Amino acid sequence: MKIIDLTEDRKDLFCLCLEDWSEDAKEAGPKRRQWLDRGEPRGLRAKLALDDNGIEGGMIQYGPIENSHVDGSGLYFVYCIHVHGYKQGRGNFQRHGMGTALLAAAEEDARRLGAKGMAAWGVWLPFWMKASWFRKHGYRKADRQGLSVLLWKPFAEDAQPPRWFPKVGRRPEPVPGKVNVTAFVSGWCLAQNLIYERARRATAELGDGVAFREIDTSTRSSVAEWGLSDAVLVDGKNLQKGPPPSYEKVRKTIARRLRRR
Repeated sequence: MKIIDLTEDRKDLFCLCLEDWSEDAKEAGPKRRQWLDRGEPRGLRAKLALDDNGIEGGMIQYGPIENSHVDGSGLYFVYCIHVHGYKQGRGNFQRHGMGTALLAAAEEDARRLGAKGMAAWGVWLPFWMKASWFRKHGYRKADRQGLSVLLWKPFAEDAQPPRWFPKVGRRPEPVPGKVNVTAFVSGWCLAQNLIYERARRATAELGDGVAFREIDTSTRSSVAEWGLSDAVLVDGKNLQKGPPPSYEKVRKTIARRLRRR
């Protein structure tokens, strides 16, 4: 195994979360590449894990917490660690230590850059980005919002723990007489970008009875203002309650609200 910095020739693959075989990943559109290009000058970092044959099997993305959707100072924040686990495409690379190696490399890099600690988020239930996995690597709970746990590992005695921004923020004024679809989008998450693209396409197809509004949450001030980082709301209700819903389900949800008008 080899850990490398993200190179220019691998950025397209990175922005597809190593799933260049997936039509869903391609459907998620250009938001993630825009997020990467915007974030790199502000300290965004990324590394890839290669197997012995030079095949990309895992990735990590992290950067200064001041430029993230989390409240904190002096820390680096891990947006995501992803190890490809599908049989399709490049195959299953999980349970071979790639995630551990990526996290260790990112921590070493953050220390070198002067960070006072590392923060990450996880889910307290045993599936993707498990909080328990980070605990095994020396992280401890700093905050929690629903299923999402914010964890951290201090490097310095004066390091301060991170916090989630309060979810209660202001909401945009609805357009009277229309179904209001509001997309809060930062661009960092492929799955969230996929929901955004499907909602945007569905609202365009359903016509003038639907008002679509996009709110850029790529800055911390915007997240603090709205209380949300990535979400698509249909008349104030979150469209996602699990994995990204299919385009058909997204369109059906909006169309159902439209028929009730």
